[in-house]
Amino acid sequence: MGNRRFDNTQGPSQRQLRVGELIRRELADVLARGDVHDAELSRVPITVSEVRTSPDLKIATAYVMPLGGQGQKEALTALRRNKAELRHLISRGLTLKYAPDLRFQLDETFDRMDETRRLFQDERVQRDLASGQEDDTAER
Repeated sequence: MGNRRFDNTQGPSQRQLRVGELIRRELADVLARGDVHDAELSRVPITVSEVRTSPDLKIATAYVMPLGGQGQKEALTALRRNKAELRHLISRGLTLKYAPDLRFQLDETFDRMDETRRLFQDERVQRDLASGQEDDTAER
């Protein structure tokens, strides 16, 4: 097996997806149990919506959001400050050769979903959708 370069057009492998989900569950459990003794992390529950791993599984980027979306910067700072301890805690629950380096990003999909809902409720969009449905039935 030669030296294979990662092709960004392929997307993540099954192994990356599987390991990412295992890390997501373990990280969510560690945060829910309050295993890290940091007042800022225990102040508000944090949702871990997704974890993406690098092709070599050495970097894991966790997409997180504090419950209710409040205190995002503080939560991100606290997670980053405690990443070594979090890495150690999640590695105990995983059977990986190496514990991945954890990185944290805010999950912005919630904001995009809210914006999409708002757009669909706009009366001009509703009018366009209704006229599109009329065109579809006229063609049949």
